[in-house]
Amino acid sequence: MTLKELQAQLLSLSPSEKAEAIQILTRSLSSNWRGITKTPGVCGGDACIEGTRIPIWVLVEARSLGISEMDLLKDYPTISATDLANAWVYADAHSDEIATTIRENEEA
Repeated sequence: MTLKELQAQLLSLSPSEKAEAIQILTRSLSSNWRGITKTPGVCGGDACIEGTRIPIWVLVEARSLGISEMDLLKDYPTISATDLANAWVYADAHSDEIATTIRENEEA
């Protein structure tokens, strides 16, 4: 997709969709996600809770299977509620990345 094509699509959005697009772009400009790290060679380079080897996609998959945040905090005592909140924000902003990683790991 070219920038010109993207511009046409952006201009056709409703005001609330434009605001959401701005928020997504703003979040994506910062490669420094609070509490989230990507380290080559660690967990396949997947986004993890900082200081752990707990990939964001694992938490997202657990949540989609009905595991509560309270249970996640019990299952992963090295993470905090803030870590989970950061994980959900990251997963929201990178939903395609997370979905692809989940799919790849299901196939493995």
